[in-house]
Amino acid sequence: MAQNPAYEMIWQVVAAIPVGKVATYGQVAELAGVPGAARLVGRCLSQLPEGSRLPWFRVINASGRISLPVGSEGYHRQVKLLQEEGVAVLNGKIRLADFRW
Repeated sequence: MAQNPAYEMIWQVVAAIPVGKVATYGQVAELAGVPGAARLVGRCLSQLPEGSRLPWFRVINASGRISLPVGSEGYHRQVKLLQEEGVAVLNGKIRLADFRW
């Protein structure tokens, strides 16, 4: 994978999101030192190698929704992983007031 220099910082921020909490793509970008680069965060996470232990599923969009296509395998996987950590997901939406890091 051709690696953007910001990827390492993005990985560090995502790794720091506590169990049972979520962060938005924009929030991760800000904390990683690349404000305004929410799409870069999404690209970075989409390129994780199979079997990565990075908790990518804790990153959601700014409206508190899962960004993967509704009904897709990835969508169902993200919902399952979040629910296993105690994050309430209702119709693909997470209450940021309750679960935002």
